[in-house]
Amino acid sequence: MMRYLLPVLLLVLAPAALAEDYQSSSPRQPAVEKDWGPWLGPYRAGIVAKMGEDFGEQYIYAAQNAALPAPAANEQRVVFIGDSITDRWNLAKFFPGKPYINRGIGGQVSPQMLVRFHADVVALKPKAVVILAGINDIQGALQVETEAQIVANYTAMAEIAEANHIKPIFTLLMPVNNYTPNAVTMLSDRKPERVAWLNAWLSGFCQAHGYGLIDYGPILRDGKGLLKAEYTSDGIHPNDEAYALMAPVAEAAIEATVKK
Repeated sequence: MMRYLLPVLLLVLAPAALAEDYQSSSPRQPAVEKDWGPWLGPYRAGIVAKMGEDFGEQYIYAAQNAALPAPAANEQRVVFIGDSITDRWNLAKFFPGKPYINRGIGGQVSPQMLVRFHADVVALKPKAVVILAGINDIQGALQVETEAQIVANYTAMAEIAEANHIKPIFTLLMPVNNYTPNAVTMLSDRKPERVAWLNAWLSGFCQAHGYGLIDYGPILRDGKGLLKAEYTSDGIHPNDEAYALMAPVAEAAIEATVKK
């Protein structure tokens, strides 16, 4: 009897044995080594370690989200999601009396925002979401992203918003400058041609789908097309003088989009 069962058992077990060696994906590639400098290096190492536990860093706003009540009837709640440019914007100060919620996290890239989009945007039930993402993707300190990957993240956030009756409002990437010692690598790390390509894509994307669009460039650029020196101390982050100019531009786009 065993001589008949043995071939059958081998046939049954053979596919399982082969499956252990099968791999659909191509082999993983090692990370590209780069010296990020004395400040960005340790900063990056700390964030990357935490990203292994919570890639989207959803823990940062978890308590605030849990404590936030549902929007009141007819409340035009708007969530601002983004990186440090959003995170540093005191919305209560520059939009007094408006139910605007800041969900910016410094250093974040668009795939992180996509991961936390449900927790930090959809669950808060806003009428609209203002999205500012991409400048850190171009730099590549935390996540190396191609243009195709960045626009895929834009598209996914817009689709999630629309599926939940939230109106997307995209912000064009803002100008930077290299005028101070702590900003000398701004243009080399965030190449203007990549910024221009993404802004052109975003403009066409929003026009094609009827999404809101915010462009702070005209009020922030100098004669060289860079961020005016008086509006920043580090070449990338707006100061309060810049935020004061940005607020009415954002407000006009929000009102126009929500009223559609």
